[in-house]
Amino acid sequence: MLCVKVLLNDGLEKEGLKIFYEAGIETDTKKRDLAALIAEVGNFDALVVRSATKVTREVLEAGAKGKLKIVGRAGVGYDNIDAAAASEFGIVVKIAPYGSTNAVAELTVGLMLGISRKTPQAHASLKSGVWKKDSLKGTELAYKTLGLLGCGRIGQKVAQIAKRAFDMEVIGYDIKPCFESGIKFMSKEEVLAKADYISVHTGGKDAVIGEKEFALMKPTAYVINTSRGSNIDQQALFKALKEGKIAGAATDVYKEEPKAEGAEFKDQLKELDNIVMSSHLGASTAEAQRETSTEIARVVSSYLLGGDFTNAVNAGESIEVEEKAVYTLFIHHRDVPGVFAAIDKVLADCDINIRANYSRQIGNSGYAISVYVIHKKVTADIINKLKAIPNVCNVKI
Repeated sequence: MLCVKVLLNDGLEKEGLKIFYEAGIETDTKKRDLAALIAEVGNFDALVVRSATKVTREVLEAGAKGKLKIVGRAGVGYDNIDAAAASEFGIVVKIAPYGSTNAVAELTVGLMLGISRKTPQAHASLKSGVWKKDSLKGTELAYKTLGLLGCGRIGQKVAQIAKRAFDMEVIGYDIKPCFESGIKFMSKEEVLAKADYISVHTGGKDAVIGEKEFALMKPTAYVINTSRGSNIDQQALFKALKEGKIAGAATDVYKEEPKAEGAEFKDQLKELDNIVMSSHLGASTAEAQRETSTEIARVVSSYLLGGDFTNAVNAGESIEVEEKAVYTLFIHHRDVPGVFAAIDKVLADCDINIRANYSRQIGNSGYAISVYVIHKKVTADIINKLKAIPNVCNVKI
């Protein structure tokens, strides 16, 4: 096998490095600045980043002129990767969405508890030498209604914790409801109006809560955001909190976040008392970093070594995602050179597009079973043409 090389420009935990090593893939963890990255990325089959490295059009174009086949984001969001340019240059983009699920869900519940019981405010008061109790009366989560905007893996995990630990009623809105999750699905407007706590897990860049949505909420409602800062209109949030339109908010994310450790935090939300804030700590646990590193190492390796599209964001993970009619064709043949070329020619001559081809040796006799996934039904005449190919034993549909 030719040497396969991966550039880990933002580093990777040892568990992820081990997976690449065991797959026979060479890794390079030297940090490149933008200029060096553009100059050298074409020497690598894959580029894996976290949030620090910006994978721009220029980076992708340079990579496409060389060996680069895939960009992996060790995490969920991929705002720092120009996925449209990657698609244009034929480069797959993959993410690692599952490693941080538990960490983000736990932080969400922690923020709910923090804003409800005002523990961060009590901590800050005590640190400054002032005892406060009467002014920090809180409220309990138990038996309240939790409304979820976005009910994917993280939303479902939050729902599970809320129901089991606090007996909360969980309602939710999602463009693709998962009715097996135990969440009671309803319209977005109903969720906003009924919920005591509203937690955002939509991702993307669009605002799902703005002035109109705040107007629908109870004045006793709390809003929690561990998704993206842009998912809530920041000015509308500030106004709703300052004017008491909602009871409070807790957020881990912001529209504009400092780029460096120790940098000044300038967001106007810090002026308010009815908010709890954390510094984008959703995936910042040892466990999440470890799980994310192994997940991205697996999905990048599986693409480079076996063409697996799992976790791809700019290509369908499976054929079903493409939502086009497909048909299967089963061919038993000798495992010798030239057979695939002959099969492909027959199908091409019959104007049949091949969407996928899975092939495995069967037994130890030198034969294989190949399954073709195609976009057109085959006729009896086409089957006969395939059977007439030398070294083909049988054809079935």
